[in-house]
Amino acid sequence: MFIKATNKLLADKDEIIANFETMKATAFNTDELENRKVELQNELEVVADMIQNIINENAHTTLDQEEYHRKYYGLVKRFDVTKAELEAVTEQIKDTITRHKNLEIFLEELKSQGELVIEFNPLLWNSLVDYVTIFEKDKVQVVFKNGFTI
Repeated sequence: MFIKATNKLLADKDEIIANFETMKATAFNTDELENRKVELQNELEVVADMIQNIINENAHTTLDQEEYHRKYYGLVKRFDVTKAELEAVTEQIKDTITRHKNLEIFLEELKSQGELVIEFNPLLWNSLVDYVTIFEKDKVQVVFKNGFTI
């Protein structure tokens, strides 16, 4: 099963490599995410300063406590929402980088395979195969790390 699927993959090796080279500049570009991350970090700093300022103002000046609490909790909510978005963007960046690295490893292994596979190789398996789904005794699906399915 693995050998047959890998040999089918190797038959399209040049096309797979060419497609990856064409799309990698856009598919794994994190510039927009990185810019958004910086914006969110700056926003967190601003909101944290605003929270600190309102706390200081409340400590040194007589303020209407209902108004103070309304402003304070509004700022805290804004901080929490921004922090959650920052964490999501950071996770997207990490995920994109990880997928890129995994695909690079996959392609390096694919490039190094010069001939058809004739026997099982656990290192080749680990570097090429993402997962296998067994539907029935004779019906198996191999999903490679580049998303190619056989």
